[in-house]
Amino acid sequence: MSRPAGLYIHVPFCKTKCPYCDFYSVTDLSSVEPWLSALNREILFYKGRLDPFDSLYIGGGTPSVLDVSHTERLFNTLFDNFRFSADTEITVEVNPDDVTEEKLTLLRSLGVNRLSIGVQSFNNKELSFLNRRNTVEDNERAITLVKTCGFTNFGIDLMYGLPGQTQTDWRRTLKRTISFDPPHLSCYQFTLEEGTPLGKLKSDGKLTCHDEKEESRFFLNTSHFLKKHTFIHYEISNFAKARRYSSRHNLKYWHHVPYLGLGPAAHSFQNNKRWWNFRSLEKYIEAADSGKLPIEGSEMLSPEQ
Repeated sequence: MSRPAGLYIHVPFCKTKCPYCDFYSVTDLSSVEPWLSALNREILFYKGRLDPFDSLYIGGGTPSVLDVSHTERLFNTLFDNFRFSADTEITVEVNPDDVTEEKLTLLRSLGVNRLSIGVQSFNNKELSFLNRRNTVEDNERAITLVKTCGFTNFGIDLMYGLPGQTQTDWRRTLKRTISFDPPHLSCYQFTLEEGTPLGKLKSDGKLTCHDEKEESRFFLNTSHFLKKHTFIHYEISNFAKARRYSSRHNLKYWHHVPYLGLGPAAHSFQNNKRWWNFRSLEKYIEAADSGKLPIEGSEMLSPEQ
C-alpha cells in the first residue's frame, strides 16, 4: 500500500534577506495578494490529483510574516480544495521575531500542530553576523511562548560551523537549546552558495571558513552531544526526542514518497519524475494569470540518481 503524499507550500516573502540564504524569497510584501491569487489557481489545477495528504509543510521564505487575514485565506483555500488525513502533520516555519500570542493562537485554531522555529544561534554576535532579525532574547521569548500556547511538537533550527565559531561556542548554544526541552532539533552546517552576499565574500577571499576536518568535528560532536542527551539522530541534520517527533514531511523526501510543492521555486515528485516552478515571483504570477502551470522544468530520475 502506497503512503500518502506530502504537500509543501512556499511562502516567498521575508522582511529582510539573510546574506547566507539561497532559498528563494523577496522583501516586497506588497506582492502577497497577487501571490495568493496565483497560488489559488495552481491549487485548482492539482485538485484531486495527489491527495489525500498526511503532511502539510508551510515553508519559505518566512511564512510567519503573513498577517492574520492572509494566513487564514491560505489555510482556507488549502482545506477547501485538498483532502487531508485526520492525523495530518501540519508544520509552519516561524521566525522568533514574528512570534506573538495572537499569531500562535491563530495557527492552533487553523489546525497547525507543529512549528519549526528559526533560532539559528544563542549567541548575539553570531546572529549579527548572519544578519538575523532575532536576538537571543527574541529566541528565548519565542520558545517560551510557543510552549505556553500549547504547542507540544516543535523544532528548533540551528546553524553550526560559522566563521570564527569555536567548538565551545557551539556546545554552549546546544546546551542552551536543550534547556528548553525541544522535541526536535535541526542542526545545519554553515554552507555558502555562490550567489549569496557571504558567498561572494568567500570567493573574493574576504571570508575564511572552517576546513573540511573542522567541519567534520562540528558534525560528529553535534551527533555525540545530542545522542548523549537522548536525541535520535534520524537524518543527516535532524534529531528527535522520540520517533513520533521525527518530521513526517521531511522523511518523505528521503523515502521517495510523492510530494507536491506549490509556489515559486517549489519542487514536486511523483513516479520518479521531478518538476519545479519558476524561481521568480513575477514569472510565477504571470504564468498563473495566463492559465498556465508555473512549471519551469522537469526531469525523470533513474534508480542511480
